[in-house]
Amino acid sequence: MTLKRKKIFTATTATTLVASALLVTPAFAASTFKDVPSTHTQFEEISLLASQGVITGYPDGTFKPGAPLTRGQAAKIIANVLKLDVNNVKNPNFTDVPTSHQYYGPIAALAQANIIDGYDDQTFKVNETITRGQVAKIIAVSLKLEPKNNDALPFTDVSESDAPYVKALLDNGITNVSGTTFGTNDPITRGQAAAFIVRALNLVTNPTPEPQPEPVEKDFELTILHSNDTHARAENAPKRAAAVKELREEKENTLLLDAGDVFSGTLYFNEFQGQADLKFMNYMGYDFMTFGNHEFDLGSTPEGHKALADFIKAAEFSFVSSNVDFSADDTFTGLFNDLISSEPEKGKIYSGIVKEINGEKVGIFGLTTAETADISSPGKVKFENYIEEAQKAVKAFEDLGVNKVIALTHIGYDDTAAIDNDLELAKAVEGIDVIVGGHSHTKLDEPVVVDKNAKGENKDATVIVQAYQYSDFLGTLDVAFDENGVVVEYGGQLIELAKYADDPAALEILKPYKEKVDAVQNDEIGVTATEALPNPRVTDEGNEEGLSVRKNETALGNYITDGMLAKAKNYTKNEVIMAFQNGGGIRNSIGEGPITVGEVISVLPFGNTLALMDVTGAELKAAFELSVGKYPEENGGFLHVSKGTKVEFDSSKPAGSRIVSIMVNDVAIEDDKTYTVATNAFTAKGGDGFDMFATAYANGKVTDLGLSDWENLREHLQSLKEVNASTEGRIVDVAAQK
Repeated sequence: MTLKRKKIFTATTATTLVASALLVTPAFAASTFKDVPSTHTQFEEISLLASQGVITGYPDGTFKPGAPLTRGQAAKIIANVLKLDVNNVKNPNFTDVPTSHQYYGPIAALAQANIIDGYDDQTFKVNETITRGQVAKIIAVSLKLEPKNNDALPFTDVSESDAPYVKALLDNGITNVSGTTFGTNDPITRGQAAAFIVRALNLVTNPTPEPQPEPVEKDFELTILHSNDTHARAENAPKRAAAVKELREEKENTLLLDAGDVFSGTLYFNEFQGQADLKFMNYMGYDFMTFGNHEFDLGSTPEGHKALADFIKAAEFSFVSSNVDFSADDTFTGLFNDLISSEPEKGKIYSGIVKEINGEKVGIFGLTTAETADISSPGKVKFENYIEEAQKAVKAFEDLGVNKVIALTHIGYDDTAAIDNDLELAKAVEGIDVIVGGHSHTKLDEPVVVDKNAKGENKDATVIVQAYQYSDFLGTLDVAFDENGVVVEYGGQLIELAKYADDPAALEILKPYKEKVDAVQNDEIGVTATEALPNPRVTDEGNEEGLSVRKNETALGNYITDGMLAKAKNYTKNEVIMAFQNGGGIRNSIGEGPITVGEVISVLPFGNTLALMDVTGAELKAAFELSVGKYPEENGGFLHVSKGTKVEFDSSKPAGSRIVSIMVNDVAIEDDKTYTVATNAFTAKGGDGFDMFATAYANGKVTDLGLSDWENLREHLQSLKEVNASTEGRIVDVAAQK
């Protein structure tokens, strides 16, 4: 498999040519729209078009990049791009676009230029969402883009009539190949449309790129195969094994790395606590792994981190971890060495490792998000500052004469910058050549290059990769270094594992594990889902609305909290007024049809227990402020609430001042009154940063009932017999209603 390489000249990557080739030099603020931060995938394109007056946002200061674009909005944007006269126009006589309509001028101008047309019923359907295929046609026609060759399209969902326009976009680099579908009939989002338009403008305004100097001669080439956030999807491992075997046969110098979160998520973990996944990792010959936050999920169980220690001991590879301090937990005695090693032992943890590959020394170190203290159960395991520990690791490698450095991280690509993420790491620490990441479940179809430091000054390139989630993809990165260890060329992509046949030997490894899991998960609980109960994430492919279990009410969240409330009422004389569940603890969907034990466990896989807690109304209000404080960004601490509770918030207000009201059975919560509530023990002990609950726990105001969360959910579902995906408006953003 040959990857298309991109050359890096001095400290400049080819990916930065987009910004320099724009029609007008960007002159926009760092936060044009409050929902398009500088880390947003389409930040530059959206900000550029806004600075030129091509696009505008909403009255609340948002752009809503994930919202579908309507045909009317698209007409206005394209007319602005082409600088068409929208006043002196011929009426196209669309029955749903009168001359008084806000988009009449742009629509008429585009129709007059033969760029758009209406429907057979003489309507334009101005408020309908516009599809990706329709936008492809408009861009190709308006900017006179043509296909460059007669090669067949790689997409299977493009009609013969749409093919020339999609081909024109593909051949001119406005879109790329990611899978076998283009999504021709899918709605295009406002952010995606902005990206398409800017790429097209770059093409027509800069058809001939500036001459570039010859690249520095390559001295060493390395291939990195990588996975992250596989979350116990052992059933996908045989396909991953097949891909690894194929790619290793093609590549000479290869590393196989995992960026953490092998633990938690399916019955394979519940039954085998990582040992099933480890069998496959050993079989595939992983070189190194770092720890994800979920590797520490069992810390609060009576056995503590025994399962993690057993996982480490049985591994036929080494672990890298620079900012995790295991020393206070006796479970890891003899397993952890806070040193850089060039002769690492299998089944041991090192701060960093020097690996010699074909005569060249490569340094690898690991980082785990400090959020683990809040979102998992690390117990005595502590987490140190990731920037400081990364700087120490790079310095140690340099002192050993190692100038090629890989950071294997579980801190998130663009996760909360105030805590840790890969983009900030790349800007802050000189000397890191490659970051192989995880935690944010980001689907980086191509590597991202950071070539400027935190001050905006040029630096040697750092290449960042991440391979989405659940072993859906295997990440690949080819990277070339010069004699000084500087990256001079790279190429990478995600390999879709569904296209691979299972590796026969790996399939045999899976068989005994699968038989046991199937026996458990196939047991029906006697309840039918009349429709699928989704568990959306913003990163899900096809999630055009940007819904998420970590920022929106869901049916599953409602059923879980209703079950918690019903169960809790049996264990106290106090009135339990509400139950709440953190969105980050809801991990899977439930399909349409009879519900099985396996499905229920996969929804709540962490073995949490039910807890009662006495808190004041003021503490509840503070907790819900934290719950919606990151909105519209995802937040694992977003709280789903039980029936009878209604939380209204205003996302247009500053974080910390958003809660409008908290009502329970139409009665407002009072700040100075004490209430009994139910939640899972993880949240009740202060998980996800709920410090007010941690204080309540420390003051003896929390009672852990020891009742399994998934069993509570199963029991509640069984009381209903049939369930559906409807929601009830329990959590409402009043800003959206203004």
